[in-house]
Amino acid sequence: MIVCPNCSHQNPDSAVQCEACYTPLPVLATCPSCGASIQADASFCGQCGFDLRTATAQETATPTQPARSEVNSLEVPELTPPDPLVQPEPLPFAAAQPDPQPDNLALDPFPVLDPQPDLQPAPPAPAPAPTVAPSAPAPGGAYSTTQLQVIQARLLHIQTNALLELPANVTVVRIGKPNDRVPPDIDVSGFPDSEIVSRSHAAIRVEGDVYYIEDVGSSNGTYVNNMPLPVGNRHRLRTGDRIALGKGDKVSFLFQVG
Repeated sequence: MIVCPNCSHQNPDSAVQCEACYTPLPVLATCPSCGASIQADASFCGQCGFDLRTATAQETATPTQPARSEVNSLEVPELTPPDPLVQPEPLPFAAAQPDPQPDNLALDPFPVLDPQPDLQPAPPAPAPAPTVAPSAPAPGGAYSTTQLQVIQARLLHIQTNALLELPANVTVVRIGKPNDRVPPDIDVSGFPDSEIVSRSHAAIRVEGDVYYIEDVGSSNGTYVNNMPLPVGNRHRLRTGDRIALGKGDKVSFLFQVG
């Protein structure tokens, strides 16, 4: 089935335009991993979660290497040996001779000493280090320390008021139900009306402290703030955004950060 990006109406695979609103429908393609029918502009397969952009990048990359025969046919010119180094001639120099001392040099038996020798002033004493008073102890008896606040994102299930923490240190958080190919990071199979959620339904991508959500080719679509999210597009999430998996707002979450 082809889902209309304008009205979300399900059309047959051979349809060219929507039966409900006559909007041109996207072209279908085949997943190179599982063989399922997907939209040609989709980024991920809705059945197995395969990253279609990686397959496209591998097809377009065609490294070229020179043929072995061309490498062997290259001729290396013979190198001319360099001229031998010329040793420099030593420079003539005269041996250093000590200055002759006069034989009749008379030594003064009574040398005159300086009654006031030069006295250098003593260096000033270093200034004492300032005394730092310790900080006041905390009410529990221990000194307070600075703690870094860790940003944590979570999803609040509106129908059951259940709170789901997004796993830390994960750049792609997959939302769906258990399957044999790509297990979900957030499993919604235990929530009411979970039958409308695909096995690989949506994904939340983390880039630093920014979160994006995108539909990975689900059967019933993904909605953000009651607006359908086209396949292949992504929406930047902010605190308070309402995410609905499937039609009818039956499986809904509130996005929270803090």
